[in-house]
Amino acid sequence: MARVGIVGGLGPESTIDYYRRILEAWERLDPGSTPSIVIDSLDVATGLRLVERDRPALTEYLLSSLLRLAGAGVDFAAMTANTPHIVFDELAALSPIPLVSIVEVCADEARRRRLRRLALLGTRFTMEADFFPKVFARRGIEVVAPGEQDRTWLHERYVGELLKGDFRGETRRQVVALVDRLRVEEGADGVILGGTELPLLLPGAEIAGLPALDTTALHVAAIVARLRQGSAGP
Repeated sequence: MARVGIVGGLGPESTIDYYRRILEAWERLDPGSTPSIVIDSLDVATGLRLVERDRPALTEYLLSSLLRLAGAGVDFAAMTANTPHIVFDELAALSPIPLVSIVEVCADEARRRRLRRLALLGTRFTMEADFFPKVFARRGIEVVAPGEQDRTWLHERYVGELLKGDFRGETRRQVVALVDRLRVEEGADGVILGGTELPLLLPGAEIAGLPALDTTALHVAAIVARLRQGSAGP
């Protein structure tokens, strides 16, 4: 049976969500059995500090997790957060095991749905970096982020509330209002929930009338598909 390695803890709530969703998806496909999963849980505070101040050290921090997972015998790995994908290319070049990119699977889904201009929500690091726009541009899709004031506000709520498992109704209403502004002002035809805590705050297929791309759900589907391929008999 194939075994997946999960780089978790970035943050804990989304790691729990990934584990639950993988098991639920597997149960639907193969009732009565469970997939083989190894989770290496990192420190979210360390991750946030490194992504802001020292990207090479962030790469080393994440690579150390991948090396531990490889030592545990996993066949491939995935990071349960969008922000660490800011150094995905560097990690993929160094990792001893294949990685499943949350950004690539999200871009594939956007193309499948024929979306052309997507609003991106996430941490400030995710919204201000180019890793989402670059991957989506290869498929002819534009990615737009909120303005500076809205990015600052959302980042503060993300770090101060969502990463701590604090999902407030008022924050939910304000994020929906933000998406509505991006629909009107930027012509967005969809929204990327580019933080794996965001689907916990904003469940549902649409936000402010726009189709929502749940990066957790898309990543989990890709992970389970990869596990199923490795589990197939002769």
